Amino acid sequence: MKIKKPALSFWQIWNMNVGFFGIQFSFGLQQTAVNPIFSFLGAHHEELPLLNLAGPVTGLLIQPIIGAISDKTWSPRWGRRKPFFLIGAITASLCLFAFPFSSELWFAVGLLWILDAANNTAMEPYRAFVGDKLPDDQLTYGFQMQSLFVGAGITLANFSLFLFQDWFSVPTEAGTLCSTTTEVVSIIPKWVYYSFFLGAIASLATILWSVYKTPEIPPSPEEIKHIEEHSRKPLVSRLVAPFVEIFNAIGHMPKLMWRLAGVYLFQWYALFVYWQFITPMLRTSMFGISDGDNEKFESIMAACNSGGVIGTGDVAFAQNIQSLSEQALAQTGLMNGTYNLVTMVVALLLVPIARKYSSKMVYVLSLVLTGIAMLSMPFINDQYTLLLPMVLFGIGWAAMMGIPYAMVSKVIPEDRRGVYMGIVNMMIVIPMLIQTVSFGFIIKNILGNNAVNAILFGGVFFIIAALLALRLHIPKEDEKIVV
Repeated sequence: MKIKKPALSFWQIWNMNVGFFGIQFSFGLQQTAVNPIFSFLGAHHEELPLLNLAGPVTGLLIQPIIGAISDKTWSPRWGRRKPFFLIGAITASLCLFAFPFSSELWFAVGLLWILDAANNTAMEPYRAFVGDKLPDDQLTYGFQMQSLFVGAGITLANFSLFLFQDWFSVPTEAGTLCSTTTEVVSIIPKWVYYSFFLGAIASLATILWSVYKTPEIPPSPEEIKHIEEHSRKPLVSRLVAPFVEIFNAIGHMPKLMWRLAGVYLFQWYALFVYWQFITPMLRTSMFGISDGDNEKFESIMAACNSGGVIGTGDVAFAQNIQSLSEQALAQTGLMNGTYNLVTMVVALLLVPIARKYSSKMVYVLSLVLTGIAMLSMPFINDQYTLLLPMVLFGIGWAAMMGIPYAMVSKVIPEDRRGVYMGIVNMMIVIPMLIQTVSFGFIIKNILGNNAVNAILFGGVFFIIAALLALRLHIPKEDEKIVV
């Protein structure tokens, strides 16, 4: 029996989505700050994709499983979805607090695995939570409101990096960057700490707000009976059940989702390329750090680490490269903050446009605009002119984070929303997984180990995704899947 859902007010939908702000603040720091931190700790260009393996692996394993488990969960006190994104938020907050204290690359990579697992634990139940609460005619509005908070969270995360670098950075002093008397060779700037501390607070506080402000709709009597029957099954059976549920759901996926998977293959591969290589691109295109400069910097740091004698000129050179690298990170924060600010502004404006011109065409245009943005970035070296392509990127990101979910929500069964939203995330993380294991080889052997070429590569992939999105079609009511 399908539960009749009441229409919600603007503020009810707002309060329901506030928690997404904290989740996305954390995600914004992952996008912008984690890879530069890896670089500060000694990672090379070709190593960056593989070091980001945590994202796709935890997403692939955790989101669909948590989504399926949450479908079979109900507590009169805690609800169905809330326990999962509350646990995720608490764990993410602890990781964000610890991250800037990383002194070794392996420690930072390990924290990324835990952080990403926590965010994924919160993410998918939250997607399903919105679908649970809203009637069909408010789904696009609800998911675009979620896009607004995606933009807000990532905007503040990135602007905090840009502003804190300006407000709190200090010149690197001799003896702190390179010293023969201390183990400190390459440092994470102190101003980066403040962004992570702010993220830790935001991640927990906003989730608590949504948990407190938004009650969940109780399942129907039939669903409660099904949940109770599931809880009485042996432990092994309950553990296996999510995997069976996922494979069964994949077997019944509508054509729309299969075609969306093709779009996502190119879209999310390209996005992962952007997040990994935008700061390295800026180091080259804007701040003029060449491959030779990187090699010299690394050799000076290696010599310093081994206790060698470092000349005054080399120390000054290393300090300059460190300073320019910090500025590149801050510029990335400004650019990523800009596109997410645009996402906030246009997210809800896309709703009437999608209704008038179709969700598909808005989505196609968004992918084209994002491709144009990436293809233009390497040819602009002015700090503020670079914000122009970020406007296009922001429009694209707003559509990508809302419209596909609304399209899918219209063709999946109500009682299996969690598992199907988990499968949508599998369609996201599989391209990311492919990128992490393939792009290191591509950039090193095909793209000349050049971050500029990496960004251009991503732009081409967005154009291909737009062409594939032309094949998307929302079926009529009688063509929806019934399981």
